[in-house]
Amino acid sequence: MTTPATPDYAARLTIDYPDRSLDRQSTFLRIFYVIPILIVFSFVTSSQGPVMFFAVLLLLVFRHKYPRWWFDYILQVSRFSTRVFAYLALMSDTYPSTDQEQFVHLDLDYPNAKQDLSRGLPLVKWLLAIPHLIVLVFLGIGAILAAIVAWFAVLFTGRYPRAIFDYIEGVMRWALRVEAYAVLLITDEYPPFRLT
Repeated sequence: MTTPATPDYAARLTIDYPDRSLDRQSTFLRIFYVIPILIVFSFVTSSQGPVMFFAVLLLLVFRHKYPRWWFDYILQVSRFSTRVFAYLALMSDTYPSTDQEQFVHLDLDYPNAKQDLSRGLPLVKWLLAIPHLIVLVFLGIGAILAAIVAWFAVLFTGRYPRAIFDYIEGVMRWALRVEAYAVLLITDEYPPFRLT
């Protein structure tokens, strides 16, 4: 398991590297195997997105509060969705659980809204995150291409290339930090421009 270089950031992600032969049949048919869990994922995450963002935004601006139960829900959905995407990226051949940590270790720090979060900054965080989003578009395209290369590598060798694994994990970590800052609104600390 790798450790991110920014352990003090409010959003942290590590994924266990499969230091063993992966199931070639599962890898070959992954696009079909993932369909049932993607359907579950779409139902679970349909309540997130703009609705959740604006609800948290309004609570922070007008009440300066971040309800714990809301944070716990967001944390669990973030963990689940990351397991699904890691499985889709072939980073494990273990089918993603809806409730167990498995091979993905994602932590978000619960914010003390009155001490740690500005009341006005959530109104412009999405704007401040635009440079990250532009970079993440290109990194995401690279991650998709890298996953395709990994698919062939696993099919022919049974092993996931470590450099590709680290790159995709880094892109997912970067995206999580930007999401924590601009969408989940759990931190006012601007995310670093790095994969580690």
